[in-house]
Amino acid sequence: MVNLVLNNVPVEFPFQPYDVQEKFMECVIECLQKGVNGLLESPTGTGKTLCLLCSSLGWLATRKAQIQSGLLATDTGVDLKNQLSNATGLGWGDNTSPGAGAPKIIYASRTHSQLSQVVSELKRSSYRYMKASIIGSRDQLCIHPEVSKEQNNAVKLHMCHARTTTRTCFFHTNLEAKKEEPDFKLDVLDIEDLVTLGKKHSACPYFMTKEIRKGADIIFMPYNYLLDPKVRKIHNIELQGNIIIFDEAHNVEKMCEESSSIELRSLDIALCVDEVTQVMKKFRENSDDGVADFLSPSTPKDFTLDDLCILKAMFLELEKAIDAIPISKPEGDTLPGEFMMELLAKADLSPGKKDIISDLLDRVVQFLTVSSTSPFQRKGSGLQKFADLVKIVFSKTNFTIEHMERVKRSYKVHIKVEQPKTRPKGDSWNTPKIVSKAGRVLSYWCFSPGFGMRDLVEEGARCVILTSGTLSPLNSFAAELQVPFPVTLENPHIIGANQVLVGVVTHGPDGMQLDSSYKNRSNSQYVQSLGRTIRSTAQVVPDGLLVFFPSYPVMKSCQEAWQLTGLWDAINQVKPIFVEPNSKEGFQEAMNGFYSAMSSEDRKGACFMAVCRGKVSEGLDFCDGNGRAVIITGLPYPPSRDPRVLEKQRYLEDNRKTPQFKGLTGQQWYRLEATRAVNQAIGRVIRHKLDYGAILLCDQRFASPDIIQQLSAWVRPRVVNFPKIGPLLRDLGMFFRNADILFPCSAKAVRAPVAVDSNREEAKKTRSTVDSFHHALSSSSSRVTALHSKASSSSAETFQLDLAGYSSTLKPNLAKETSIFDGSQASNNCIDFNDTESLATPMASNANAAVCQPAIKKRKITIVSEAEKAKYDLRRMKVESAEQVSSLGPASCTKSTMEAVKLKKESAAEYLKSAKNLLDPPGYMTLSNMIRGYRSDKNYDLLVSTLKELFLQDPKLRHLFKGFRQFLSREHTKTFAEECSTLNL
Repeated sequence: MVNLVLNNVPVEFPFQPYDVQEKFMECVIECLQKGVNGLLESPTGTGKTLCLLCSSLGWLATRKAQIQSGLLATDTGVDLKNQLSNATGLGWGDNTSPGAGAPKIIYASRTHSQLSQVVSELKRSSYRYMKASIIGSRDQLCIHPEVSKEQNNAVKLHMCHARTTTRTCFFHTNLEAKKEEPDFKLDVLDIEDLVTLGKKHSACPYFMTKEIRKGADIIFMPYNYLLDPKVRKIHNIELQGNIIIFDEAHNVEKMCEESSSIELRSLDIALCVDEVTQVMKKFRENSDDGVADFLSPSTPKDFTLDDLCILKAMFLELEKAIDAIPISKPEGDTLPGEFMMELLAKADLSPGKKDIISDLLDRVVQFLTVSSTSPFQRKGSGLQKFADLVKIVFSKTNFTIEHMERVKRSYKVHIKVEQPKTRPKGDSWNTPKIVSKAGRVLSYWCFSPGFGMRDLVEEGARCVILTSGTLSPLNSFAAELQVPFPVTLENPHIIGANQVLVGVVTHGPDGMQLDSSYKNRSNSQYVQSLGRTIRSTAQVVPDGLLVFFPSYPVMKSCQEAWQLTGLWDAINQVKPIFVEPNSKEGFQEAMNGFYSAMSSEDRKGACFMAVCRGKVSEGLDFCDGNGRAVIITGLPYPPSRDPRVLEKQRYLEDNRKTPQFKGLTGQQWYRLEATRAVNQAIGRVIRHKLDYGAILLCDQRFASPDIIQQLSAWVRPRVVNFPKIGPLLRDLGMFFRNADILFPCSAKAVRAPVAVDSNREEAKKTRSTVDSFHHALSSSSSRVTALHSKASSSSAETFQLDLAGYSSTLKPNLAKETSIFDGSQASNNCIDFNDTESLATPMASNANAAVCQPAIKKRKITIVSEAEKAKYDLRRMKVESAEQVSSLGPASCTKSTMEAVKLKKESAAEYLKSAKNLLDPPGYMTLSNMIRGYRSDKNYDLLVSTLKELFLQDPKLRHLFKGFRQFLSREHTKTFAEECSTLNL
C-alpha cells in the first residue's frame, strides 16, 4: 500500500499511481474541498474507479477526523483543527448535511452489474473499513415467493406496499429482530451478499438496505435512481450536503432527457377507463351484497364512488381532447411544450390539483393490486402510467414564470397516429375484423439534460462529479447540462505507441469501397466485401475478435446475407461466432459460449458480433486475450428522419441563437452521437497498462478529418489509413508478433469478461518497469506465438488464395538476400519494436510470410559483459580485415570474399543482439526504424544525429555508435570514420 498526500489530503493507494492517476485524484479532491462540480475524462483502462474511491474516501476520512478533533480543546487540538480544515476545505461553521457532520458519498454508475464491480474494488482497497450500502430495486432484492415473481415493477411495488402495511410479509416483520445480526454489520455488502444473508436470516434484503444506509459513508446506486425524480422520491434519497459521483457518465445526458419524458397512447387512456370501471363494479358488488363498507375487508376505504366518477370523467374528456388534435403530416405534428398543460386543463387537471389526483391514483392502483386474485385481472398499469405523466408534467410544486419559460424552451409535444401491427398476408388465422378508429400516440419530450441535472444542484448537493472515458468535447457537454463545472480534466492514456494499432480500412479484399451509409447498406457487393474483410482479419488476429455493427437490423441483414453465400461458415471456421441477442434472455448464454470458446485448447479464439450502444459495447470488459481487436463496421448515426432526432436538432439550433448558450449545433450533435458510441465500443479492448490490441474502422467515412477529430484523444494521433487490405494484414501480423514478446503477461491472460468499470489494474501486475520488462522477456514465457500456424491448414490455404487478389506489391519476393540490411530485416521478423506510426510506411514483404509465419524458436537473451564486448570488437576487426582482403578482387580471393560476407552478417546479428540488450524498448524501436529508413532514403545526416542521440548520452553505449559503421553504404564509410575520430571513438 502506498501512502500519498494529494492537495494536503492523505490517500492510501494499492500501488504507486501513474501520473494520470495522481492528476485525476487531485481533481476529485479539489472538487470536494471547494464544493464545486467537476467534469473529468480519463480513457478506459486508466483506473478511474479505483481513483474515485480512494480519493473521495480519503477526503471523507479526513473530514470525519476533523469533526472528531472538534472535541479537542488543547493547543494541539487547535493545530490539528487548522491542518484538517486546510485538507478538507471546510471550516467549523460549515454544515454539510442536516443533522450530521460528515457528508455521504453517493456513487452512481449505469447498471447494478457495474456497481457490483465497484463494490468488489472497494473490498480490495484499504478503505474497506468504511461503511457502504447499495440501493437496489425489488427486482434484485425481494425474496418474497409471490411478490418476486411479478414482472411489472409498478405492480410489484404496490404488492409489497400492501403486504408491509398489513404486516403480512414475514420477511419484513422479521427485519426488526434480525437487523442487529453480526452478518449485517459487515462494512461492505453487495446485492448478492444481501440476498444470501436475507435468505439465511429470513429478513427482507430490500428494507435492510434502508437500515444500512442510515450509517453508510458511501452509497452505491444506478444513476437513474438519482436522475429520475419519481424514483428518487420512492427511495427517499437525500441530496442536501452530500457528494454525488457519476461514473461512466457519458450516458447522463440521455438519461436526464428520458427521465423527464413520457409517452401516452390512446390504449393507455382506454385502459385507465377500464380499470376505474372495474373498481366501480367491485364497489357495486359490495353494495348489492348489503355489506357495509367498513365491515368488508375488500371494500375501498380510501376513496369514494364519487372520486371514481370524477376520475372516469377526466379520462373520457382527455381521450376526447386527444382525438380532436388535428394531424397534418403522416409522421405526426410537433407542438410547443406548454400545449401539454393546455391539453390536461381541458380534462380539468391543473397544477393545483396535481397532489390530489396523484394521491387518488396511487390509492386506486393499490386497491387493484391487492384485490386481484388472478394474473389476468387488471392491476392498474394504465393508471400507473397516467400517474407518471402527471408527476413529470407537474414536476414543480410552485409553477413560476421562469419555470414555464424553461418548459417552453426545453419541451415539445408530438402527436401521431399509431400504426396497427400487421400480420403476414399468408396468416390463415387472420380473420376480417371491424375497422376501429386508429389510436394516437402523445409524446412529451424533454430536450434539455439540464432539467434533471439542475434539480440535483438545486436540492443542495455539495458537488457533482461526472467521469467517463468519452465525455469530449467537455465545453459542449457542460453547456447542455446547464450547471457550472469549474474543475475539468482530459487525461491522456497510459499505454505506449506499440500497444495499439488503429487503422481506417476503406476497401475490402476485392477492392470494393467499405461504406455503411444508409443508402449503401443494401448493396450486396458491399455486404460481401465487408464479410470477406472480417474473415481475412480474423485469420490474423489472435484470440478474441469483437465486431460492432451500427444497429441490430444491420447486423441481422449482414448475418442473413453471409449465411446465404457461405461466408458466415467461412468466418465460423476461423473463429466460432457468437451474436449479441436483442433481449436479456439469451445474453448470458452467449457470453458463456464466447468464454468457453476462448478457453478451448484449439486456441482459435472466438468472434463476438454486437451492436454499438448495446450491452457489449457499454457494459463489458474484454481485457487481454478476450479482445485482441475490435472492428467497427460503420457509424451508428441516429435515424435521420426520426421526429425526436429532428426536434433535438431544432432545439439545439434555436438555443444557439441565444448569446449565453455555447453548445453544439444540431449537425455537430448528430455526428457526436455516432462517434461517442464508437468511442465506447473502442474502449472494450485496451483495459490496462499492459494490454494491447488493434482498432479497425471499416468504413471509408472514418477517413474524414472531421470524424477523426471526434474520436477519443488517445486514438486520434494513432490513426493510419489503409486503402488496401494487404498492407493492413501485414502490419497486423507484425504488430501482434511484437506485442506478444513485449507483453507476455497480457498475451497469456484469457479470462471471462466482466462488467465495467472494474479497474483491471491490480497493483503489481500493471506496475511494469524496464527491469521487469527485461526479466519477462528473458523468462520462459517470452515467446513468439506462431501467428496463425495455429489456424487450420484449410484456413491457411483459403487465406493465401484471398491474398492473391489484393495487390501486386504483396507477391512473394523470391530474390536472395545479398545486402546486410536484408539480413538485419530478417532478424527483425523475430523482434521488431515497431510503433504504429511506422506501420503507415509501405514496406516490401512476403505477404504469406507476414500472415502464416512458422513457429520461431525462443531467443536466449543475455546481458553483455566487458569480456563479450571485447570479443565483439575483435570480431568487428576481423570483418574489417576481411573487407580489405575482399577488395583485392573477386578473381584472386573468392574464398576470402565468401568468408567476409559470412563474418559481416554474423557481426550484424551480434551488433543487433548487443543493442537490444543495452537499449530500452523505445530506443531499440528507434534503432530498428532508423535502419529501415536509411536503407530506403540514404539520409546520412538524419542517421548520424539519431545515432548521437541514442548512443552518446551514456558511456556504456558509445561503442555502439562506432560499431554502426558496418551498416553504412560505401559512400558514407569514410565520412563516418572521420566523425568517429572527431568524437574520440
